[in-house]
Amino acid sequence: MTAEKVLAIATAELGTRESPTNSNRVKYNTWYYGREVSGAAYPWCMVFVQWVFAQAGGKLPVKTASCGALMNAARKAGCWVTKDYRPGDVVIYDFPGGAATDHTGIIEKVTAFGVVAIEGNTSQAGSQSNGGMVRRKTRPYKQIVGAVRPDYQKEDKHMDNIPSPAHKEGVEWAKKNGILTGDAAGDLKLSDPVTRQQLCTMLFRFAKKTGKT
Repeated sequence: MTAEKVLAIATAELGTRESPTNSNRVKYNTWYYGREVSGAAYPWCMVFVQWVFAQAGGKLPVKTASCGALMNAARKAGCWVTKDYRPGDVVIYDFPGGAATDHTGIIEKVTAFGVVAIEGNTSQAGSQSNGGMVRRKTRPYKQIVGAVRPDYQKEDKHMDNIPSPAHKEGVEWAKKNGILTGDAAGDLKLSDPVTRQQLCTMLFRFAKKTGKT
């Protein structure tokens, strides 16, 4: 499971609504409870987050519909953070006048002023913690209690070291003569664009090789 995969799944759910309005009848609750449910006893912001992680093949410290229960489990598991948030963190909010843990979402972006997150059961201008749809929301740091940092794997990126047949001879010559060296891991990144400074370095290596410097 990677943060990229979790966010891709969450993003694909943007715009999903409960039906009928104000019913909490939504597919995420049906998945969580194993049956169709509705009513005030079934808010689903945390259930949405749990569903996303399940679809990504991962899980959180505890399977729960409660923001407070997840926070407490994350503290015990050592994956609770209160600063330096990252994309993929499960953020928990405290809105003015509500409970100590009101709402949750998955951080998509961190800004100088707060976070952008994908959240279930929120709205544009109505209730922010029981609004009935999946939305992208911008929240200030002052509303954040903290976040759960899942145990993500790094995205598996394969090295780009195999040239196409049309360019194989030139690539092999450049490698053999030290013109093309790749990064510290040995990735030649053959399909990546070349910056001006990279071009200057390769031209300088060529000039040294041919006795022009």
